Amino acid sequence: MRIIPAIDLKDGKCVRLFKGDFEQTTEYSSNPAEVGERFSALDVEDLHIVDLDGARTGAQQNHQIVAEIAGRSGLAVQLGGGIRTRDDVAAWLLNGVTRCVVGSVAINEPKTVSTWFREFGPDKIVLALDVKLDDEGTPMLTTQGWTEESGTTLWDCIDAYADAGVRHVLCTDVARDGAMTGPNFELYVEILNRYPTLNLQASGGVRDIDDLELLRELGVPAAITGRALLDGEITEAEVATFRRSE
Repeated sequence: MRIIPAIDLKDGKCVRLFKGDFEQTTEYSSNPAEVGERFSALDVEDLHIVDLDGARTGAQQNHQIVAEIAGRSGLAVQLGGGIRTRDDVAAWLLNGVTRCVVGSVAINEPKTVSTWFREFGPDKIVLALDVKLDDEGTPMLTTQGWTEESGTTLWDCIDAYADAGVRHVLCTDVARDGAMTGPNFELYVEILNRYPTLNLQASGGVRDIDDLELLRELGVPAAITGRALLDGEITEAEVATFRRSE
């Protein structure tokens, strides 16, 4: 299983939100590029960057910082937050980003985003599907940086991209994100049962190396972790041991 460190950008700084709440922000560094370099020392190949300002407003505001992180880290960067157009995708793929992560526009405009899969290839696009469970336990998608309810289920959205050849899906249980309460293991098992060939990225709630071990045992291909690494709850040595044991 791939471990993917995460850097969330807000106002040019590396931060973490609590359960997707922009009013509950913890600042970790005023120099996100240094954080990227620190993550590059881990036994990992990928780096996940989210432009939180872009996710909320739809207009990316951290271009220079993202480019600097990508250049200095040397990792395969996947970028999300505020990517709304075909030209956004094309520009980032030409400027150091390996995969573009699309969320709100993928939910609201599936026909448009399906054409991006065909133009750029399914390995260049990651669907970012952020969910809140309703009273019946159905995963319902949120948009605009988790601030709006879409009325669309997770299952309907993934099904809509079957013909486009979707391969990469990043799923976050918003209630778990930044809360250090553990991933929603049951949700990820259900996703893999429904879509066994999907390259799923589990996101939200990873507390320690034990959580990563369990996700691997469940067959999850990749897991994103931000706060646990930033807080030192998962160490460089643990990541190396985890990777060597695969």
